[in-house]
Amino acid sequence: MRAPERSSSSRPAPPEPPTTGSNGRPLNGHLLGGEPSDGHLPDGHLPDGPRAGAGLNTEPTGHAANGSLLKHLIVTVLRRDGPASPDELAARLGASRTGILQQPRALEAAELVARQSVRHGVGRPRHVYDVTSDAQDLFPANYEGLVFSLLSAIQAVGGEHLISEIFAARRRQLAERVRDRFAERLQPGAQLADRVRELAVLQDEQGYLCRAELDEGDSTIRLRQHNCAIYRIAAGLPAACQAELELFRDVLGADVVRESHIVAGDRCCSYRISERTGTSPGPGAAPGA
Repeated sequence: MRAPERSSSSRPAPPEPPTTGSNGRPLNGHLLGGEPSDGHLPDGHLPDGPRAGAGLNTEPTGHAANGSLLKHLIVTVLRRDGPASPDELAARLGASRTGILQQPRALEAAELVARQSVRHGVGRPRHVYDVTSDAQDLFPANYEGLVFSLLSAIQAVGGEHLISEIFAARRRQLAERVRDRFAERLQPGAQLADRVRELAVLQDEQGYLCRAELDEGDSTIRLRQHNCAIYRIAAGLPAACQAELELFRDVLGADVVRESHIVAGDRCCSYRISERTGTSPGPGAAPGA
């Protein structure tokens, strides 16, 4: 009896890719697809197929091994087995030398592999390739797991009080970054609406799908975040959301009230923002605002 085919839906989803490599450049090219590229793999992660650390199949792939798959296999094999020449790569992957030859050069142009000449006696030196540090961004990472385990350890050592102190320290660090951004992008004495708009841009850049809204009817300003970029952490640690609320109050120098909350099941985190009354102006505020 023929065994039922495994559903492709059972395959684990690839890890969330980084947006930039270790050299700070965006990972958004089309190198693996064989199209014109700025030198990086699409979306910064390896394509569907054998994955690093999952047991690479190095049986002959014949004509089925296209350029995209070959680049993937070459990077993985070099990472696992070390430097190799094109002939050695062809032997390890069961592909033709002709099929292999162009791929390391493309990866070298993308600064994902490096080439060096090795002499063995007389005659011309042979070229061997190895992965560079930039290639690290192409392999699976578990930073989220590290964050969870560290926070769990901190909680075990110092309880909720220490967790709150950790998020308060992070809030102060973020506040400095926001103030620097305000100083760079806004005019001295910027109005509250302008500060909220710039904060929305900054939060959107961090993955929060954020926007600022101004109700012309009653001049109410709202900041809406339609995604929580730290949802798994925020769902388990209320201190994370409290720190965000205090951050907004701090950097805007305004009254900020949370009206809806993703962690509570709402569609977005919505904040109603208004000028403080009877207090000194907030950072960047116009005198007397």
